[in-house]
This record gives sequence, C-alpha cells and structure tokens, in this order.
Amino acid sequence: MKLLALDTSTEACSVALWQDGQSLSLDEVCPQQHSKRVLPMIQQLLAEAGLGLSQLDGIVFGRGPGSFTGVRIGVGVAQGLAFGADLAVYGVSTLAAMAQAAQRLHGAHQVIAAIDARMAEVYLAAYQRAADSDVMQLIGEEMAIKPQLLTSPIFAHSSMADCWAVGTGWQTYAAQLQQWQNAQLSPQILYPSAQDMLTLALPALAAGQFVAAELAEPVYVRDEVTWQKLPGR
Repeated sequence: MKLLALDTSTEACSVALWQDGQSLSLDEVCPQQHSKRVLPMIQQLLAEAGLGLSQLDGIVFGRGPGSFTGVRIGVGVAQGLAFGADLAVYGVSTLAAMAQAAQRLHGAHQVIAAIDARMAEVYLAAYQRAADSDVMQLIGEEMAIKPQLLTSPIFAHSSMADCWAVGTGWQTYAAQLQQWQNAQLSPQILYPSAQDMLTLALPALAAGQFVAAELAEPVYVRDEVTWQKLPGR
C-alpha cells in the first residue's frame, strides 16, 4: 500500500509518503510559499522512496479548514497529480490531523483542536479516541466561532477530562479557550502534518472511500466572509 499526503492549509507546508508500513515526511513553516515548495517537497520524498506517482495507490490532501488560499492550493495540487497519474484521492480534516498528532505524540484520548481563523475567530473541533483503535473520531461538528462565544449557554458542554489542546488557536486565544475548556497545551502541535493524515486515510483506503480526482472538494467551514473597508481605502 502506497499513499502520498500533502497539506498547505496553514502557515506550514507538509508532505508525507506511506510505503508498505513505513512513512517519510517533510514539514516546513513557509507562509505564502506553499505553491513554490509543495511540489519540490513531494518530488524529494518520491525520489527518496524510489517511487513514481503511477506506483501510488492514492493521494491524500488536507481538505481544510484553514487559509482559503492554502486549502485551494492543496486541493488543486492533489487533483493535478491525481489526474496525471490516474489516481483516486481522499480529503482529511486539518483539525482531525492535529488531533491524531496528539494521539501519536501524547497518547491522547480526548483533544480539542483549534486553528486561528483570523477575524477574531477560530476553527474548532473536539475529538475522542475510538474504542477499538488509535484513530481519533470527531465529536459534534467542526465550527468557525469567536472564542468568547463558547462560554455562552448555547455552547455549554460537559468538560472533557484529561483533554489535550492543539493548534494555533490555543496560542492566540489561550485565555478564552481555557475558560471554556481546561486543557493541557501541546506546544509541539501548532499545525496539521501530512503524516497524521496518512494515519486517518489508511482505513478509508481499505474501506474504498477514496474518490475520483474531480470529486475532491475543499471544506472551508466558514463559507462567507464579511470585509470591512478601512478608512481612506
């Protein structure tokens, strides 16, 4: 089984390769350089593994949420490579990938992942380890929300014990998020990594859930953006 994964949805650019039980990965924090870096990084991993695109069983991509432009770059690159090599694709949530990283690095059972979404909001989701595997599963739904609104009654929830906190949202809005959910911060996990997307994609490949390249879709979570004109502009 051979899979390539890539993610360009945040400030980090990440690629990973799974080949018969072994993985290789590259992660770089390179804001606004993703379109220049992602293909050379992919080429480097394939060369190290001695593989060509046509030898892969599929391509995995970070479907979002994250930067609108970054998510589109990731989907577009995945589609272009998949069309060229006649491969199926599979989209993985960036929030789920960070939760999976917490399981890998900390043995986490419960995780709240939050990405700084700008405009005073975070992309947020809670995850819990599956009873019969190490795969993290979504609790509820992904959302884009202002952190201070989480403490309102409409978002009341049962506090999660022994919870890990991952992502840039926990850095930017630490006080508001900790007021809502007391959690142990993981400074190692700020961005999604493609290697954790592989972990989430392998069961999907076995279950036949990969789709044709033309069906690859981004998930923005926040589909509408309101722009405020600055004075003098």
